[in-house]
Amino acid sequence: MEPERVRCGWASSAPEYATYHDEEWGTPLHGDDALFERLCLEAFQSGLSWITILRKRPAFRAAFAGFAIDAVARFTDDDHARLMADAGIVRNRAKITAVLANARAATGLPEGLSALLWSFAPSGPRPRPAALADVPATSPESVAMAKELKRRGFVFVGPTTAYALMQATGMVDDHVADCFRASPAGG
Repeated sequence: MEPERVRCGWASSAPEYATYHDEEWGTPLHGDDALFERLCLEAFQSGLSWITILRKRPAFRAAFAGFAIDAVARFTDDDHARLMADAGIVRNRAKITAVLANARAATGLPEGLSALLWSFAPSGPRPRPAALADVPATSPESVAMAKELKRRGFVFVGPTTAYALMQATGMVDDHVADCFRASPAGG
């Protein structure tokens, strides 16, 4: 029998957390639509438990055309009303409005969303957090990312949401030191 894997402490309270931690969180993710999805889900999570978002993720994907930026950018007032009536997602008017606005803003990025977001990833290894208490909520890079996104017309993207996006998509690796996913040299 294989010994139990040591994970970051937050990943042990629900099977969905363990799967997300083991298969996605902290893994480098590229692609405009893929990063748009994560940006949107991180914004929806604001003020809620991440488990709520994970459990509703299939419904979010169905409701928002798989988070295809070009499709979401074409959503109309009727789509907004449909989303507000969809019990499968988080029905927060400001967050839904933000997704539509952010899709429109993303279509205007000459370099693409992926290139823009990854331009804020720190270079070089950083110290591995020893414990969850050592993991920051923001960083200078996430503050700069949020500021640039807002400058380019994005909304509902503050430094904390930007940092959560950076963690989720492998721009930073905040797996704690004894986690089986922690890279030996640091992130």
